[in-house]
Amino acid sequence: MSQPEMHQPSTAGSPASATKAQRTRALIFATLGFTVTFWAWSLISPLGPHFVEEKLTDDSALLVAVPVLVGSLGRIIVGALTDRLGGRFMMSFIALITVIPVLFVGFIGQYNYATLIVGGFFLGVAGTSFAVGVPYVNRWFPKESRGSAIGVYGIGMGGTAIAAFTTVPLYNIWPQLPFVVAAVVLVIYALLAFTLMRNPPDWQPVHQSLIRSLGQTMSVKLTWQAAYLYALAFGGYVAFSVYLPTFLTNDYELEPGDAALRMAGFVIVAVVTRPLGGILSDRIGAVKTLGVAYSLVAICAIALSFHPLAFIVYTSEFIVMSAGFGLGSGATFALIAQRSDPARVGSITGFVGAAGGLGGFVPPLLLGAMWSATQDYSLGLLLLAGFTVLALLITLWIGSSSPGAEPAGSDDAPQPRISDDDKEIRS
Repeated sequence: MSQPEMHQPSTAGSPASATKAQRTRALIFATLGFTVTFWAWSLISPLGPHFVEEKLTDDSALLVAVPVLVGSLGRIIVGALTDRLGGRFMMSFIALITVIPVLFVGFIGQYNYATLIVGGFFLGVAGTSFAVGVPYVNRWFPKESRGSAIGVYGIGMGGTAIAAFTTVPLYNIWPQLPFVVAAVVLVIYALLAFTLMRNPPDWQPVHQSLIRSLGQTMSVKLTWQAAYLYALAFGGYVAFSVYLPTFLTNDYELEPGDAALRMAGFVIVAVVTRPLGGILSDRIGAVKTLGVAYSLVAICAIALSFHPLAFIVYTSEFIVMSAGFGLGSGATFALIAQRSDPARVGSITGFVGAAGGLGGFVPPLLLGAMWSATQDYSLGLLLLAGFTVLALLITLWIGSSSPGAEPAGSDDAPQPRISDDDKEIRS
């Protein structure tokens, strides 16, 4: 009996053998999958202030953080499974299975805090899609353009903006409507993706055991370096994208709808600058791009800790901070794409993506606790600045210890060491 298509390696050869049209189609489908699943992943956040008003909870921090936690930890497994099963199957499967918790939250979960937590837990599955798209896109493109391609894929973060713009207005029409609309879009995408997506020309399934594969990934120094960098960049983005409505409602006494729209603006800036982070990494190097990104975040976090009252001042500082998060997120995965063995990108992406999500899980809880205790967020912002400075130091250390900060096309860029196990896998 022949194996399913998702297990069959393609014989086309290498990324260079793929046509521009094939690469474009692959990038479009991966980005759309990332977008629609992130939209679903973010459905609860815009309604956080509403759930507080309805007395379901006194603080929505845990409510919006649960999907982030599950989606983050799940990326470790999903990234390794993508190396084994391929991006076509995994992206379609995640989109389709996400429909279940989306409809559960819409029709059952949103009326009780306990069921809302349960629904949010399973909604976290949608957040694992990120660990599928990065290795999938990485395989389709030659090394010199992977940073740019993965940066474009990162536009899928805009799913959070879709949730921010549409959830509350649709909810006001009919409480189930935002969830029904998202479910329909997920089903349509899953069917189209499974039908039209193709695995990369040089993709071959990794037959190594999952535990052994993860163990080897954890032994790579780049995994841990990139994990911290991404925990700061993407984690900061996630934290503010889910908690900013509550932050602005508490600290600046904005109406929930107004706060949600400002959060959408924050998200859009990060979405736009993320591909720029990948493009700059291909041209000037990932280390330099990361240095700029973390400098922007640290400066803005310190400035915001002084609680500027002028609308134009605090809005500008949040926008610049968002740009730093976007640049850093794009540059981190450009760094991974440029330095790591393509056969291991899925596993490394899973770990790094998990770190990014966990970086987004802790701050909302911390900020919520600080507000409850002191009615002030200044200490939390100063902590963000401190952790960002540490990320900047790690970035400088990476740049000084290796010529790998060079763009991917540079002859000086280090080539990944392929272990004996990997040679066996490829043979």
